[in-house]
Amino acid sequence: MISFFTKNIWWKLLSLVAAFFIWMEVASEPELATVVAVPVEYKNFPKDLEISSNIIDSVEVEARGASGLLRELTDSKIAAIVDFSDVREPGERTVSLSREQLNLPRGIALMRIMPAQLRFKFEKRMTKLLPVQVPYSGILPAGLAIESLEVIPRGLTVAGPESRVESVNRVTTDPFDLTHVTGDTQQKLSVYVAEPEVRFVGAPQVTVKVHVTKNR
Repeated sequence: MISFFTKNIWWKLLSLVAAFFIWMEVASEPELATVVAVPVEYKNFPKDLEISSNIIDSVEVEARGASGLLRELTDSKIAAIVDFSDVREPGERTVSLSREQLNLPRGIALMRIMPAQLRFKFEKRMTKLLPVQVPYSGILPAGLAIESLEVIPRGLTVAGPESRVESVNRVTTDPFDLTHVTGDTQQKLSVYVAEPEVRFVGAPQVTVKVHVTKNR
């Protein structure tokens, strides 16, 4: 047992001295406070559910500690991790943020998180096939008129929180430019949906074919 303590004793003493001076350096640093913006990351999103409330992408964290440790905190890539593994049904949920979600380095004291709680509203995910509306821009040359319009595909599928999807009844293309049309023509146009919480399932593009005739 004695040989265990005496073996390589000089290396052990050197390690203790080095640790002591490191501790003295940290202990002698002034204690400071700082506020840093920390990103919020989400994991284990519930299957077939969507968040229809505003999603917070960052929170403010007030922390105190030795100046050297605070510099490391500012440079480190910490994040507030929100776990949705226990969310299985639609409804409202409140998540209280604490030190556990932040995984702060040792020696850093957490004073507060702003906001300290995040509120979420979960809804069922819904998909819906919507008709495509095509607006025009410009004016046909004199003597021409639009006889028919064909949109391929006629409708596009969107997805999102149930209430947001139900509020949308159509999607709209960029304007079809008639200025230089002299006969039957087609244009590939991008399509957008007015509700920001609703997204397209597939490419948001259609081909629009216009058949024109001459006025008599």
